[in-house]
Amino acid sequence: MFYYLFKLLGDTTIPGARLMDYITFRSGAAFVLSLIVAIFIGRRIIDRLQLGQVGEIIRDLGLEGQMKKTGTPTMGGIIIIIAILIPCLLIGNLSNVYMILMLVATLWLGTLGFLDDYIKVHRHDKDGLKGKFKVIGQIGLGLIVGLTMLISPSITTRQNVEVLTGEGEEIEVVYQTENTKEPSTTIPFVKNHNFDYTSLSKWMGKYAQTGGWIIFVLVVIFLVTATSNGANLTDGLDGLATGTSAIIGTALAVMAYLGGNIIYSSYLNIMYIPGSEELVVYMAAFIGALVGFLWYNAYPAQVFMGDTGSLTIGGIIAVFAILIRKELLLPILCAIFYIEDLSVILQVAYFKITKRRYGAGKRIFKMTPLHHHYQKPSGTMEALIQRPYAAIPESKIVVRFWIVGLILAVVTFVTLKIR
Repeated sequence: MFYYLFKLLGDTTIPGARLMDYITFRSGAAFVLSLIVAIFIGRRIIDRLQLGQVGEIIRDLGLEGQMKKTGTPTMGGIIIIIAILIPCLLIGNLSNVYMILMLVATLWLGTLGFLDDYIKVHRHDKDGLKGKFKVIGQIGLGLIVGLTMLISPSITTRQNVEVLTGEGEEIEVVYQTENTKEPSTTIPFVKNHNFDYTSLSKWMGKYAQTGGWIIFVLVVIFLVTATSNGANLTDGLDGLATGTSAIIGTALAVMAYLGGNIIYSSYLNIMYIPGSEELVVYMAAFIGALVGFLWYNAYPAQVFMGDTGSLTIGGIIAVFAILIRKELLLPILCAIFYIEDLSVILQVAYFKITKRRYGAGKRIFKMTPLHHHYQKPSGTMEALIQRPYAAIPESKIVVRFWIVGLILAVVTFVTLKIR
């Protein structure tokens, strides 16, 4: 582990021995290393997947160019996972509880997604791992993260408070004198941007703090499940989930860097989270892995990430946001994932309701998840929403979703300045 090797050399006169003390250096190194690993091992893994005939079995859904993708190697999420793990193990601080939780989340959901892909490809079962087992796995990870944040003495916060100085003409941001452990988070549109889940359980009296943590853990479970499944549904077009996730990851990395530095936290009037700066190293590796994977996953894709990748990256995003206490910003930042989720839920619900009422099911969209709706020309499917009337090329849909993702990332930061 280079991190610990450089630590041992830190007091010597060897040039560059103290570089590992700087988060910016290690984050940059993690990004470059993960990018290189993803590109160089990616080709070898794709070749092995092709030799092993680990190809995607495509159902004909009437989408332009869809059947040409039959046989494209899947399970490419292995590339992403390896490209994340190698830099983190080499230059990450493995004694940091935040880094440990992110590595656990990566391996946990990576294994869950791998099992799903393995059943689909090698056992020729298009349904893969039963949905209930996926949900159980996601709930399990949510419990691990939520309970660790409750129990671990290393996971604390210092909330920011605005005070008047002098004759009340200036406002200064100060922090609590000691680190505290409480189920608090960041929320937009309110003063100081702080929200304590305990405020929802005040009716429990002396057990209000316990009630707050219970609510927090339930929120963690819900967000891990929703975000993981949302990323899974978004992974339907070449480069869509990969590029969107890289944009989200970049925004979260900036938030983690600012929240882990007491100077920047004070300047921006946001919650300070001691020790969370190590998460920037992890997220840099995550972004580098996605960009490297995009080298092969961009249209026309040479490999698909499969559930091995999509379930993992969605869970990583959720857990990361939870650890930096920005989980309530996910509905804005990850709106694409949640809209994809919602489109499927609405479509299924509306179809069942209309079938029960009229004897024949009706649709809201031409096809779901939502990105497929834009691939269908008007008139090919009876639905309430027919626009756009002409099918949009896949590459254009992907780029437009990326643009929307960039806008959402900007809006997420802007909300922190609106009070």
